[in-house]
Amino acid sequence: MRREAPASRHQPRGIRSLDENRKEKIMATPRALRPLRNPAYRWLAAALVASMVGAGIWMVALVWQIVAIGGGAAELSMVAGASAVGMLLTTLLGGALADRMSQRRILLVVEVVRAASVGVVALLSLAGGLVVWQLAAVAFVGGVMAGLYYPAYSALLPTVVPEDELMAANGFEGMARPVLMQAGGPALASGLIAVTSPGAALAVTALTGVVAAACLLRVPTRARRHDSDGGAEQAERMAQPSGTRHPALALLLDVRDGFAFMVRTPWLLGTLVFASLLILLIMGPFEVLVPFVVKDVAGGGPAEHALILAAFGIGGAVGSAVIASMRMPRRYLTVMNLLWAFGCLPLAVFGLTDQVWIMVVAAFLVGAAFNGGVVIWGTLLQRRVPAEMLGRVSSLDFFVSLAFMPVSMAIAGPAGEAVGLPVVFLIAGVAPLVIAAVAIVAARMTRDEAANPIDVDESEAEAEADAAGPAASPAPELAAA
Repeated sequence: MRREAPASRHQPRGIRSLDENRKEKIMATPRALRPLRNPAYRWLAAALVASMVGAGIWMVALVWQIVAIGGGAAELSMVAGASAVGMLLTTLLGGALADRMSQRRILLVVEVVRAASVGVVALLSLAGGLVVWQLAAVAFVGGVMAGLYYPAYSALLPTVVPEDELMAANGFEGMARPVLMQAGGPALASGLIAVTSPGAALAVTALTGVVAAACLLRVPTRARRHDSDGGAEQAERMAQPSGTRHPALALLLDVRDGFAFMVRTPWLLGTLVFASLLILLIMGPFEVLVPFVVKDVAGGGPAEHALILAAFGIGGAVGSAVIASMRMPRRYLTVMNLLWAFGCLPLAVFGLTDQVWIMVVAAFLVGAAFNGGVVIWGTLLQRRVPAEMLGRVSSLDFFVSLAFMPVSMAIAGPAGEAVGLPVVFLIAGVAPLVIAAVAIVAARMTRDEAANPIDVDESEAEAEADAAGPAASPAPELAAA
């Protein structure tokens, strides 16, 4: 049988030059910025930016709005609790919905509802008729929407960018979150409140929801990706009516299937158990006890505490940027878990020093390691979890953070009083190393990552992108044409 000549030999010279120019531009673009060449991702990223800015404004505007109507710490706790309850109630169901419905449509609904609900309280504030229960109701709605947002976004992203750019896209989110939610949004809110009122800041929060929804409308609707024929068949079954089964029961059964997948997947179960214990050990000491270390040990105040928090956020942005600029490590499970484990070691410093600058450096290192690991983790879920399960697994990941964070904060104070701050921070810094080692060995992660490599060679990735055509990763030249 005569072998056909490679297709590239039959291409006109102009097309070959276009391909060569395209590859040169791809290679010249820093890895962390390559997803932004994709118009669909640019709109999705713009929606994410608007949403994060709105969340940052809301956090500050909410506090000063409660103060403005005569409330205090108790009222703030009630409103914050309403938001947390809303998230806990919907996170797992949000994952099941993300696996059944259009993720883009879920995000659109979330942004529209956020904009409308916050817009109502903004108008009530500007009219002088706002009361605390209304803020609590809107916070609850916002929590419900947040529980739907993360699983849908996590499941949508792999349909927008190619696999070899997922880590860069997750790195962008990791960079943007501390910059926009912890710095940019709060700073904008403070300026608006100083110049006008909390009601005006709430109105701008609602406007960011409108902007996010408008950007999401520009994200093209794509067919769901499927990892195998079996996955496609399961997705088709899920999309079909379930006979006499009530839709709510069907969603609960989907959540059960998500748990079952987690239990029978050792690397996933091991990592989630480790992450749960990690959050339990470190979040309470960092959020609750660090302010008292600053005040009682270092002799500082709010400015020094803010500096430590800023260092943590900046470290997170830097860590995300560094990981986003790299290829997926060959030993991705080991690297990720050890990043989190060794990243906790600097926490021990808070129990050993009275120097604020050392605490600032320690917070920077913790933030960099933690967020760097999160970038690998998000990419790992999107690469190794079947597409038809991704929403539910992402919701389990989010639920773990929500469930253990308040528990950690509740026990941190009593633990500090019982055994002393140095002991608590020493445990928070050292214990994760032991737990990580146990998780890696028990889940046989080194064997698993060796048997399931997900690092894609550069030439292979480009060949796959060329074979997929412009729809998968549109080049600027072709998009313009």
